Amino acid sequence: MRLRFKQTTLEEVLLHESWEIREQATRLPPGREQERLSRKARQDETAAHINEWLTSPGLRSPE
Repeated sequence: MRLRFKQTTLEEVLLHESWEIREQATRLPPGREQERLSRKARQDETAAHINEWLTSPGLRSPE
């Protein structure tokens, strides 16, 4: 029996994690833990967008 894995991109993984973390944060009362989770979600979203930009076909290396 072979295991099959769905191929996902780094952006998909980061955005999915960000969505899950935001869901956790909404269930918490306002405070440090909620802020920490919100910050982590924003960092994941930013990392996904930076990676998308870096891997875009329009990006060229400096000459």
